[in-house]
Amino acid sequence: MRDVRDREGAADTPRGTGAGRRAGVRGLRGAVVAATAVVLGVTGILGGTAPAAYADPAPTVSDKRLEEVRQQIEDLYRAAEQATEAYNAAKEQVDLQQKEIVKLAQTIDRTQRRMDELKRQAGALASAQYRGGGIPPEARLMLNKDPERFLDDATLVRKSQQAAKTLTAQLARTKSALEGYSQDATDRWERLEENRRKKETAQLDIRKKIEAAQQLESRLAAEEKERLKKLEDARALAEQQKWLDSGVLKDIGAHASAAGKKALAYATSQIGKDYVWGAEGPDTFDCSGLTMRAWEAAGQAIPRTSQEQWRLLPRIGLKDMRPGDLIIYFPDASHVGMYVGDGAIVHAPRPGRQVTITGAGSMPILGVVRPDK
Repeated sequence: MRDVRDREGAADTPRGTGAGRRAGVRGLRGAVVAATAVVLGVTGILGGTAPAAYADPAPTVSDKRLEEVRQQIEDLYRAAEQATEAYNAAKEQVDLQQKEIVKLAQTIDRTQRRMDELKRQAGALASAQYRGGGIPPEARLMLNKDPERFLDDATLVRKSQQAAKTLTAQLARTKSALEGYSQDATDRWERLEENRRKKETAQLDIRKKIEAAQQLESRLAAEEKERLKKLEDARALAEQQKWLDSGVLKDIGAHASAAGKKALAYATSQIGKDYVWGAEGPDTFDCSGLTMRAWEAAGQAIPRTSQEQWRLLPRIGLKDMRPGDLIIYFPDASHVGMYVGDGAIVHAPRPGRQVTITGAGSMPILGVVRPDK
């Protein structure tokens, strides 16, 4: 996964017209200025004409074939990313269910000890009746000819009867609760095993697709790999330019919140670290692992996966987007990046790449969510 490094192709400073020119790198505020300005300046990701450095030497593989390879590799990594999010969701459920089962086991243990104590009390009550010769208290009461003792005994009989009824009811409730907890534990264990199987299946699927993509790349000569990288960069640049030319940035100008600045500072400080599926830091990340940790550093807990981030976090309009917000990509919400401002995001792209800054419009945008209010 570390064979292909994420070296954004050298490009000129953005020089598009209209919205593209406005989207040139103006530098990010606060803690992210130094981290992002260098990357944006080098990569030219925010728009402009592709530079002459993209001119290819005489090809050993046709451009058409190389484009087919690029598409195959992209499809494999997209499928691997989808499987990664499925793996993350299953892993999160496994971790949660394991904790719940431990709590439930503790509850069952307490209930069992209560059951044992109630049985002991019931046994003691039965022994007391046995020591009384087996004659019911009511019969012994009728044999007592002393009026004062009669009244005392009557009171004791009522108390004894009430205690016996209470004990019987407690035993029944505790037995029912214990059976319920036991069934719940069985159900939870079955769901845990199901999620473990999902996790293992997703893990196998991820490995197969990543290995297939790496094999495709490994068949290319060094020169062809470089051409492939330039092809990927050129395609992302073209998509970003179309997004900018739509004039989208003219309505986007909000400033980051205090928490958003902290999240953004964390995310940009991870630039250069490897993408690893299922990773959530501190040394490697996948896309949603990066955004989760960034907002955790800002004091805000958010869901682990991009799908859950899209499902559970408040959604906002694109024109209301501000730095620190999360942009969710693709119809299945399988990728996420953090908006840094000036039409760019910081994200963990895919295996073989590193955390980097790229154009916010370089991938199909599903929508935007805001972790803080």
